[in-house]
Formats: sequence, structure tokens, C-alpha cells
Amino acid sequence: MAQAETLHDAFLDELRDSYDAEKQLTKALPKLAKAASNPKLRQAFEAHLEETQGHVQRLEQVFESLDEKVRGKHCDGIAGIIEEGKAIMEEEFEDSAMDACLIAAGQRAEHYEMAAYGTLVAWAQAMGHTEAAKLLQQTLNEEKAADKKLSDLAESGINETAAEAAHPGDEEEPMAAGAGAGRKASSNGKTSRRP
Repeated sequence: MAQAETLHDAFLDELRDSYDAEKQLTKALPKLAKAASNPKLRQAFEAHLEETQGHVQRLEQVFESLDEKVRGKHCDGIAGIIEEGKAIMEEEFEDSAMDACLIAAGQRAEHYEMAAYGTLVAWAQAMGHTEAAKLLQQTLNEEKAADKKLSDLAESGINETAAEAAHPGDEEEPMAAGAGAGRKASSNGKTSRRP
């Protein structure tokens, strides 16, 4: 009878998955940067590429701290997210809409990674892998910061510019972000979201 796997086995599996995800992202981020027309967005993707290369090295340190061989396991989740990003880049969006869509694609990847690293930190702490937990927390913090940077870029004008291009001349209030935004009737009788 095969021996049952433990949380440590699941932890190593998740580490290998994250290692592969980061390697895949080092190939995808330059394409996102190249597709961006907004210089600040391009710079954000380029800066995160450098961070992502650091994440790969940090994961190698985590493996070493556990006396485990460094190796990845194909990450289907991030591969799917990257494929969605490629599909977006093949669309014929105008520049501001493309930038808004690239932000959305980038944030999908960030949220996936935040979920993975949050789990890895919690498991490392629970098993007493202090050094691994510290290293993984650094990466989690960087993923959260990258996500916030993308949100800030979207909210600092990219989404508004894309919306104006989609509906030139509309005098409605901009749509509020989030599920809790209120609704109001606009001057044309249609219902719109209120901030």
C-alpha cells in the first residue's frame, strides 16, 4: 500500500508549481510590456519582470532551505492565464482599451500568484519552515504591490481614457469600481452606476 502524502508533500508540489509559474511569467511579461502603449504601464510590466526574475531566485533559496532539489512542475493555471493574455493581445483594440485589457490580464496573474504564495506562507509557518516562510512572504508582498500598481494605473486614467474612447461625448458620471456601487438614472433614462 502506498504511503499517504503529507502537507509537506503538498507544500513541495505547490512550490514546484509556483516555480514553473514564475518561469512562464518571465517569458510572458516582456510581451505585455511590448503591447502596452502607455509608458507607465510598459515600465510597470518591465519592473515586474525584474521582480519576477528575483522570485525565481528566491524560490530556489526556498528549495535549498528545505534541502530539496530545485525543479518545477508545469503550472496549468498560469499557463491558462497567459493564454488568455495572448488572446487579448491578438485583438484589434484601440490603444487605451488594449492597455485596460493588459492591466486586467496582469491582475489575473497577480491574483493567482497571491493565492498561491498566501497558501505557501501559511503552510511554511504551520510546519515551522521559518526561513522559507520569510522568503515566500517577501514575494507575496511584491505580488500585492504589483497588483496595487496595476490598479493605480487603471484608476489614474487608463480606464477612463478607454471608456471615453468607447463612448465619446457621453456626459454620464464615470462608473464606480466594485460590486457595492450604487445605481442612478442618467439624463438619457438609462440606468448607470454611481460612484
